[in-house]
Amino acid sequence: MSTPRIIKTPLTEEVITSLHAGDMVLLSGEVYTARDVAHRRLYESLLKGEKLPIDLSQTILFYAGPSPAPPKKVIGSSSWTTIATFGT
Repeated sequence: MSTPRIIKTPLTEEVITSLHAGDMVLLSGEVYTARDVAHRRLYESLLKGEKLPIDLSQTILFYAGPSPAPPKKVIGSSSWTTIATFGT
């Protein structure tokens, strides 16, 4: 197993272009989390040429998927599906 890379946000272009699928990283700093509806809204805003509510350049976006609530619990956990990085 390789040694994890330590990465702090905001990302630099150099860090973004050096990452490869399967790299193990330890992140610190801001990471945005959103579910499917938020991703659709961001996409539709981009198609319309609208300004996004957050600047995606040099950020990390955590794609989260819901899990059903366990018995007698109000909410289930959230689990990752994909993590995307955005360059400048």
